[in-house]
Amino acid sequence: MKRRKKPRASRAVRERDPVERSAFYPYLLHFLEWFASRGYSPRTLQIRSDGLRRFIRWAEERTIRTPQEVTRPVLERYRRFLYHYRKDNGEPLSFATQMQRLIPLRVFFKWLARENHILGNPASELELPRVHRRLPAHILSREQVEQVMALTLLTDEHGYLDPKSLRDRAILETLYSSGIRRTELIQLGLYDVDLKNGTLAVRQGKGQKDRFVPLGSRAIHWIRRYLEEVRPELVLEPDPGVLFLHEFGEPFSKNRLTDLVKKYLRAAGIERGACHLFRHAMATQMLENGADIRFIQAILGHAQLTTTEIYTHVTIVKLKEIHALTHPAERSVAVTRQHRYASDAHAQLAALVADDQLIDPEDADA
Repeated sequence: MKRRKKPRASRAVRERDPVERSAFYPYLLHFLEWFASRGYSPRTLQIRSDGLRRFIRWAEERTIRTPQEVTRPVLERYRRFLYHYRKDNGEPLSFATQMQRLIPLRVFFKWLARENHILGNPASELELPRVHRRLPAHILSREQVEQVMALTLLTDEHGYLDPKSLRDRAILETLYSSGIRRTELIQLGLYDVDLKNGTLAVRQGKGQKDRFVPLGSRAIHWIRRYLEEVRPELVLEPDPGVLFLHEFGEPFSKNRLTDLVKKYLRAAGIERGACHLFRHAMATQMLENGADIRFIQAILGHAQLTTTEIYTHVTIVKLKEIHALTHPAERSVAVTRQHRYASDAHAQLAALVADDQLIDPEDADA
């Protein structure tokens, strides 16, 4: 008698994530649904899902198969695992990455306890790594910005401007003028741009917050040219309704936009950074030119002033002027320049003192 073969599982079943066969999985689905129903952004939900899936795989490998089996020592073991983990290139995880993977656990187990799925919250006293606020790796100077902008003005053999270059110039000018984030630029709709009044409406920015930001006259000029000369040639039916379109007539993905901006930066000899460099440049140069840090905070969409405060550390030009005018060892050298810079130095000192007094020590990053 022949032995009957067991039916083979479908490829979809065989390749299913082991997490989906775990006893953790129903709790994970309920957790994500609970937060989605309360208006949390898809990105936040994805970050929490990724962090929890990593932990569940780690726990399953150590025969910890249910949330009820997780204790504070188990979470401490996982925290140490993240600290000692090494990537393929031998580098450790940054403290920011470690924190990003631990925060979902704190939220998850707090939710489990509140919903009475577990008796107590084992993550209530889980300490997160201390992440130091670092200066941006590179700040574009005004001259570097202009050099990058000039690289977009490519012409063909007949002297006509390449339409894609015109679009690219409009993108770079928008990033530099408004200081918006990469994702915010990708999501800009046609009707979010008010060229007449010189404003952009950022819908559902970081933290699901809307804000209006100013748009300079130079950016307006290039956006108007792009809308009149280039976008009609790129758009396909149905029109996706976003401002900037890729060559295929569709919205940019994050990676495509990054690659586009990198192309011009690398051509200008700037080897690090992409879209965010223009955001840093705008904030730093406005601060150096005397803008109040609270106005910059509003433009950038920072929830706390402490996040914007980092830009006060890179305005070294103004600080050097103040140092030369006020430091005892430098005063004799700076005498001839005193009348020229006195008013600027006094205003900058007053602004820095005022900003320092406004900082709430209890503020933390959003």
